[in-house]
Order: sequence, then C-alpha cells, then structure tokens
Amino acid sequence: MNLVRIDGTITATACHPSMRGFRTVICQPIDETGAAAGDPILAIDTHGAALHQRAILSTDGSTTRQMVRDPRSPLRNLIIGIADANEKTRK
Repeated sequence: MNLVRIDGTITATACHPSMRGFRTVICQPIDETGAAAGDPILAIDTHGAALHQRAILSTDGSTTRQMVRDPRSPLRNLIIGIADANEKTRK
C-alpha cells in the first residue's frame, strides 16, 4: 500500500472493456511530508476520492482484476481508502 495524492481524472474514448464503468484517477505517490515521491500512476477509484485528496493505493493486480471481474484486465492499481490526515499534519 502506498500513500498518494489525487491529481486528476482520465477520460478516454476507447479503453479496455474491463475499465468501463470505473473512474480512473491520476495518482501522485507522496511521502509522509506530502512531497512527491516518484512518477504519477493511474488507478481505478471506487471510493470517489476528490482532487488533491490523499488516498491509499494498492498495487495488487489480482485484487484489481477481481474488482473489475476480468482476469485478463490490464488494470493493476486500485484506490482502497481515503486518508483523512497523518500524525504530522493533524492539529
């Protein structure tokens, strides 16, 4: 699991059939201070994370393929939770 910041959404006119009906978001991996920690990645989001909100990302492809009910899906990443705040930012 990784902590990420939601930086946007993706809209596509053509996509793999397993992606239909799922919201795809751009996720920026971040460290505990909120600084970027790597390249942005795509994930499906079933929790409705808002723009710039912190979320928890799973990179377990088998869980993602079970979620979309397609064992041949190219999807790998899945938002599994919304992070309210970490201990350093909580006041």
